[in-house]
Amino acid sequence: MTAPVGSPAKPKRTRYVVAVALCAAAIVAIVVLSVILSNNVVYFRTVSEAVKERPHDTGSRFRIMGQVVRGSVHETRDGVRFRVTDGHQTATVVHHGDPPDLFRAGAPVVCEGKWLRGSFDSDRIMIKHGSEYTPPKVTTTAGTS
Repeated sequence: MTAPVGSPAKPKRTRYVVAVALCAAAIVAIVVLSVILSNNVVYFRTVSEAVKERPHDTGSRFRIMGQVVRGSVHETRDGVRFRVTDGHQTATVVHHGDPPDLFRAGAPVVCEGKWLRGSFDSDRIMIKHGSEYTPPKVTTTAGTS
């Protein structure tokens, strides 16, 4: 006996084709998004990790975290040069641009950049500060009318 025209077998096959197509589209989307997102990832390293990986570094951007070594901060023509340490290793950082207001010797910092000609070339400094913020006192003087 043959199945009548318009049998349920055809809609069932169409569902399988649609399901396979959706799965394939999802896999392609995941691969494309992972490639796009991997280009935007900036890895975080301590000074010791960064110094250890330096010979194998391919010039990729990353963030290095350490404490500014006292007596090492020197202003340059377009920024500041200083050394950071994690207590085990030390690295020289050449920062381009103005450092943040809270930047000073002894401050914990995170610098973003890459290794370049013997030092870490930074274009962004982030300062770690205490969790308690107290706003500055504002004094107002009453104007005369």
